[in-house]
Amino acid sequence: MRRAGVLMPIFSLPSEYGIGDFGRAAYKFIDFLKSGNQKVWQILPLGSTSYGDSPYQSFSTFAGNPYYIDLESLVEEGILEKRELAGLKVGKGGKIDYGKLYKTRYEILLKAFLRVELEKEEGYNEFCEENKEWLEDFALFMAVKRYFGGISWLKWDIDIRNRRDVAVEWYREILDVQVSFHKYLQYTFYKQWKKLREYANENGVLIMGDMPIYVALDSADVWSHKELFMLDEKGVPKEVAGCPPDCFSELGQLWGNPIYRWDRHRETGYSWWIERIRQMFRLYNMVRIDHFLGFENYYSIPYGDTDARGGQWVQGPSLEIFIAIKNALGTLDIIAEDLGIVTDNVKKLLRDTGFPGMRVLHFGIFSREDSYHLPQNYQNHCVAYTGTHDNETLYGAYKNVDKKGKKFANSYLGIKKKEDFVSSCIRCLYASVAETVVVPMQDYLELDNTARVNTPSTENDNWQWRIDDNYNSGRLVNRLKRLTKTFSR
Repeated sequence: MRRAGVLMPIFSLPSEYGIGDFGRAAYKFIDFLKSGNQKVWQILPLGSTSYGDSPYQSFSTFAGNPYYIDLESLVEEGILEKRELAGLKVGKGGKIDYGKLYKTRYEILLKAFLRVELEKEEGYNEFCEENKEWLEDFALFMAVKRYFGGISWLKWDIDIRNRRDVAVEWYREILDVQVSFHKYLQYTFYKQWKKLREYANENGVLIMGDMPIYVALDSADVWSHKELFMLDEKGVPKEVAGCPPDCFSELGQLWGNPIYRWDRHRETGYSWWIERIRQMFRLYNMVRIDHFLGFENYYSIPYGDTDARGGQWVQGPSLEIFIAIKNALGTLDIIAEDLGIVTDNVKKLLRDTGFPGMRVLHFGIFSREDSYHLPQNYQNHCVAYTGTHDNETLYGAYKNVDKKGKKFANSYLGIKKKEDFVSSCIRCLYASVAETVVVPMQDYLELDNTARVNTPSTENDNWQWRIDDNYNSGRLVNRLKRLTKTFSR
């Protein structure tokens, strides 16, 4: 089935409270997608962010980000008062100020929690029971982290760092209110998200989620399952993840995530992974697995290196893990992010799983060669993008590329005016044989690099872009309708 969609992070939606959320703007965006005949809304990971604010470095691969909880819904439920939100309003424009959010958002959510009688809250006990395998550890992790002033679990007192039974029970008792608070946040997050997803599905829009292959070192996942990661006896990583030098960085990318002990995962029948994937499909209709090639060969960097040049490729679990997942969960709508160094073995793994891979026009249109990212080389079983969250916007890339790059792009698209570049790229993608095309919202709006979401290997000004509230113009909707009709999407 040919279809089209939009890549738009939740955090980038317009909101008066400093960050996009599950409120009115999210529902309006779904209405916009429906009006433009868009069938897929791709988002970025929904996890609670830590240092650096990246959704790919979360305190838990299972838990949601409380920043996305719609405060106005809590007012409508009578939990909060409208006047209490007044001081949180920062206007719908401008970049996200995560520092301010950290100081103010948990404070207002704590007020809501203290007013709710959880024993009378419909669905709360059921939610806690259904998610207890990860929720208990996560809630305790967050409570203990706050108790120690927010520092990494590697710096906690040794008894709780090593999860000694007596220590775990002691902290559960003294931090009972904080533990319950974080359970309430997750319950509220999932309740609101379920309602939003149902609204999207009822209006013909599928949600494509994004699952990072790795988890953050400072996370409940690692703290509660140390045996599944390459750690020494103190919990310090022996090796960390990243990728070698490429077009994004001559030093490579040093992500710093702990490497999996695949031998231990194999011994458990990949049970942790099965539960992780199960949770992803509770959230989403479709799941894009980030850095898919890491399941075939992963790049391992010695812990303590300052860049990624000293890493080496190591054999991953390959098809075995996906057979285990399929046997447990059945056939799933998974998209493989197969970008990077794609070996013959990676190609074979993709064929064996049956997952569609990705094609990115951005990589082809500026390559000045017959790249497999150019549409004439697409196969229909793929998801084609103008660019990803890691790329420049099309407008920004065209502005920055050298004369030879512009010449090739203009010749390929058959255009003479620079004003036609972005729209011609999108039209080219729609006309391709790719079953699914996804275009970042910034490219539909032809925005420059001030609207870029992320610049890999940098720490500043990422994950902060927010869209203007006036994006939903009749002109753009009509353009999307024409594109989908013309190219049978």
